[in-house]
Amino acid sequence: MVPLDKLAQITQRFEFLEAKLNAGASAADIAALAREYSDLKPVADEIAAYRHALDDLAEAEAMLDDPEMKALAEDEIPALKARIPQMETRLQLALLPKDAADARPAIMEIRPGTGGDEAALFAADLLNMYRRFAEGQGWTFEILEQQDSELGGIKDVSVHIAGEGVFSKLKFESGVHRVQRVPETEAQGRIHTSAATVAVLPEAEEVDLVIPPSDIRIDTMRASGAGGQHVNTTDSAVRITHLPTGIIVTSAQKSQHRNRELAMQVLRARLYDLERARVDDARAADRKAQVGSGDRSERIRTYNFPQGRMTDHRINLTLYSLNQIMAGDLGEVVEALVAHDQAAKLAEMEG
Repeated sequence: MVPLDKLAQITQRFEFLEAKLNAGASAADIAALAREYSDLKPVADEIAAYRHALDDLAEAEAMLDDPEMKALAEDEIPALKARIPQMETRLQLALLPKDAADARPAIMEIRPGTGGDEAALFAADLLNMYRRFAEGQGWTFEILEQQDSELGGIKDVSVHIAGEGVFSKLKFESGVHRVQRVPETEAQGRIHTSAATVAVLPEAEEVDLVIPPSDIRIDTMRASGAGGQHVNTTDSAVRITHLPTGIIVTSAQKSQHRNRELAMQVLRARLYDLERARVDDARAADRKAQVGSGDRSERIRTYNFPQGRMTDHRINLTLYSLNQIMAGDLGEVVEALVAHDQAAKLAEMEG
C-alpha cells in the first residue's frame, strides 16, 4: 500500500492548490492550477475516505477495552476491516500515472485492409459504429476527409472526435479489425474474411510540437471524389508532405484555407503519436502487460456475423451481441479494455 506520508504530501498539495485558486491566482497561472486541481481532486477524495476508514477502525479497536462498548465494537470491526482493502484498491487506481493524452480529442483514421470491396464496406460499417458510439457519449464527430468506394464502402476516412474523455475511451481501438460474414455480392453464400485498420491518435496542440515550415511541402489539387463530389469546385484540395518522415496528409473540403488547417491538424496528431510511441518504447521495453501495443498491424478484434459474436483477442472477451455493438453499443467492450489496462498497471506497480 502507498505510505501514509506520501498520501499526506498529496493532500497538502491539493489543499495548497485549493487555497491558491480561492485566493484568486493570476490569469497566467489559473489554467495550470485548475488543471492540476481537477486531476488531484479524485485522488484527494479517495485519500480522505481511506484515512476516515482507518480512523474509524482505530476508534472501534480502542472501544474493545471498554466493557460497555466491546459488543458494539466487535460488530463494527469486521465490516470496517472488509472495507479497507477495497478502498486501498480504489486509491491505488486513483494514483496510477495518468496518460497525458487521455482527456484530449482524437483523430481516428479507418482504412480497408485485405478483402477488396468487402473490406471497404466493413470500413464504412466501422465508421458508422464509431459515429453512433460518439453520439451516445455526447461527443462531436466531424469527418475531415473521406474517399468512398464505388459500392458504398470507404477507401480512406479521417475523423475528428471531441468531448469528455475521448482518447481515454478510444485509444484501445487502434489495430486490425477482422470481419467474417457472407458478402451481399456472394451468390454461393460463402463466408468471407476481410479486415480494416483503425488508428486513433490524440489530437496534438500547437505547443506540443513545432513543425518548421522548411519541413513541409504544401500542394493544392483539384478535388474529386466518388459520385461526382466536388466536381464544380476550384483547386481547393490541399496535400501536405512532411519531408523528414514522408507522412502525407490530404484534405478536400470546399475551403482551401480550412483544408490547410485540417491537414495540419492531422499531421500534428500523427507526428505527436510517433513521438508518444518513441517515448513509450524507450520507457517500457517489456510491453506484455499492456492492452496491445497500439501497433496498426496487430489483429485486435473479430466480428463474426454468422455467429453474432465479437471477440477481442487481447483480453479474451467474447460477446454475443454483435448487432448492438455494430449499432454503437461499445460500452461493455471499452470498460473491459480500460479495466484490463488498469489491472496490468496495478500489477506493474506492485511488481
